[in-house]
Amino acid sequence: MPFNLGVTELLVIMLIMLLVFGAKRLPEIGSSMGKGIREFKKSISEVKDSIAETDDGAPSSRQIDASSDAVRGGEPRKLSDKKLSE
Repeated sequence: MPFNLGVTELLVIMLIMLLVFGAKRLPEIGSSMGKGIREFKKSISEVKDSIAETDDGAPSSRQIDASSDAVRGGEPRKLSDKKLSE
């Protein structure tokens, strides 16, 4: 069992949950947890698919162009500079 929990420990945890949340609320909590886990797995698979699409040699849209303002000059701009556009 995960986390080395035995049957007794699981029963105690379930009993505490029953006392805290009540019998009517537990199915709602379980349902919402299931939906959350499904949504999480779906988003993970979407991220994996998007990573696989960018790995086929096409340049990623997140790459910085060497001629951009972030790279120009080699030094970061100071906040005290009054000129914002060069």
